[in-house]
Amino acid sequence: MPDNEEELEQSDQAAEPTPEETSEPASDSVEPAAEEVSEPTAEATEPPAEEAAPARRRAPRTPRTGTRATGRQRGGATAVEEPPADPADEPPPPPRMRDLYRNEIVPTMMREFGFTNPMQVPRIQKIVVNIGLGEALTNGRAMESATGDLATITGQKPIITRARKSIAGFKIREGNPIGTCVTLRGTKMYHFLDRLINMSLPRIRDFRGIPRRGFDGRGNFSIGIREQIIFPEIDYNQIDRIRGLQVTITTTAHDDATATRMLALYGMPFVR
Repeated sequence: MPDNEEELEQSDQAAEPTPEETSEPASDSVEPAAEEVSEPTAEATEPPAEEAAPARRRAPRTPRTGTRATGRQRGGATAVEEPPADPADEPPPPPRMRDLYRNEIVPTMMREFGFTNPMQVPRIQKIVVNIGLGEALTNGRAMESATGDLATITGQKPIITRARKSIAGFKIREGNPIGTCVTLRGTKMYHFLDRLINMSLPRIRDFRGIPRRGFDGRGNFSIGIREQIIFPEIDYNQIDRIRGLQVTITTTAHDDATATRMLALYGMPFVR
């Protein structure tokens, strides 16, 4: 036994091993074990070189756009991208002529003609655009060209009118195609009337106004147009020849005076 405390501390320090002595055998004992464990795992995870890689599957195509879907999810489902909004699917703007009729024409005519009910005010029922084609008997392409022009002007597919009876003087037999026409109602009717009054009629050469003799005595009005190129939708370089057409506006008026005033409030440029 040591005699004092200093000799006791020196003996304890001599008995404890140094960190260098303890670390060396530990590293020697651990390293071989790590090498033994890592070698079999590497061999197990490494795929055989002879096996071919599985074929890559194509992503499914979306039904609307026809493009492949991207962004697979973990559950096996694919995230389909939404197609962009098509501007053609947007509804057309409301017609200005219909708003003009409801807000200005109806109150004005009730005040001028003494109507007590807004339903008594005459209105436009339909507009018929017609092209007569006597040349269709000899020229087979004339009907196709006239039908295309009329569809471009009105935005609606026209129908082909046929002869109701045979006329020997005109070399026409019953059932022969002699023209094409379109009947416009509702929103398309108001849009066509707006373009006719504000854009097409002012483009007539030497235009001095529309005569009032186009009324039939029962409130219906007809306009004869000599050239279809006054409509801005017609391309002058795409037509085969100049053709005329007839526009008939059918109203609910009982006399010509009421119909004339109503069309004048719409902006129809009558001769003064």
